[in-house]
Amino acid sequence: MEGVGGGSDSVASPVAQWGHDAWRMYQYYLDKTTPHTLYRWIGTLVVMAIYSMRVYYVQGFYIISYGLGIYILNLLIGFLSPLVDPELEPSNGPLLPTKGSDEFKPFIRRLPEFKFWYSFTKAFCIAFVMSFFSLFDVPVFWPILLVYWIVLFILTMRRQIAHMMKYKYVPFNVGKQKYGGKNSSASSSGSRTD
Repeated sequence: MEGVGGGSDSVASPVAQWGHDAWRMYQYYLDKTTPHTLYRWIGTLVVMAIYSMRVYYVQGFYIISYGLGIYILNLLIGFLSPLVDPELEPSNGPLLPTKGSDEFKPFIRRLPEFKFWYSFTKAFCIAFVMSFFSLFDVPVFWPILLVYWIVLFILTMRRQIAHMMKYKYVPFNVGKQKYGGKNSSASSSGSRTD
């Protein structure tokens, strides 16, 4: 009995080992791209352009593009939302600072930038592969889908921006933050001695 089980394990083992090695190599190169944000997004723009040209020249696969747009909108909402939503978490007070005297709490996204980029790029790659199968080329009147997606985008972003304004958080930071606490007191004390 052991010979039967051992024979199938020895055949599956090299295939499983190869798959595991391929996955580890993929993960290794994916991890190496983590600090190179600009180059990752440039690569994603290239993938987006290739997919867009494919849809434009084939004049089809609009339903895939619509589904892709809805998925990207969902990713964008996760990217712009805080990890702990102040509306959903009952607490003694606001979780995000509302006044200058409140404790500084950094904005932590529900969907980190790397996962956002990875899911965004993977979605375009999957949509590109799907565009080679005629099964997914459902005939639709694409202007209606486009208008509906634009309306959905505007309504969703308006709601998200209202949420940002209500709880006073900005999901973007550009460069190193500068604090004027010591500089303003040093300059005011310097003016007193003159």
